[in-house]
Amino acid sequence: MADSKPLKPQWFQILLALTDHELHGLAIMKTVLQQTDGQMHLWPARLYGSLKQMVEEGLIQETDGPAGPGADSDRRRFYRVTTAGRTALATEARRLRSYVEAAEQKNVLAQSERS
Repeated sequence: MADSKPLKPQWFQILLALTDHELHGLAIMKTVLQQTDGQMHLWPARLYGSLKQMVEEGLIQETDGPAGPGADSDRRRFYRVTTAGRTALATEARRLRSYVEAAEQKNVLAQSERS
């Protein structure tokens, strides 16, 4: 994936959710919902379609999941972010930060708070 190509918003959130640890689909869905304050709900078709495409792009990879007592990795697919995924996430975060910085320079945030 080219570094200059913006990530789809759901891809950004999925990569962000997977940054700290491997997760299965339902956990990704819940994490994205939480980290977006309920603004982004990844319904199963969108989530699993995105995961499939992200695996194909090399941004994430499927893993065996956690091992040990109580692990339900036999029934669920777990995913982890790849080095390419971390690079794409950082590139996108820098791109988004530059947008916010431009808005701050124009005092847009302060204007909207007064309205």
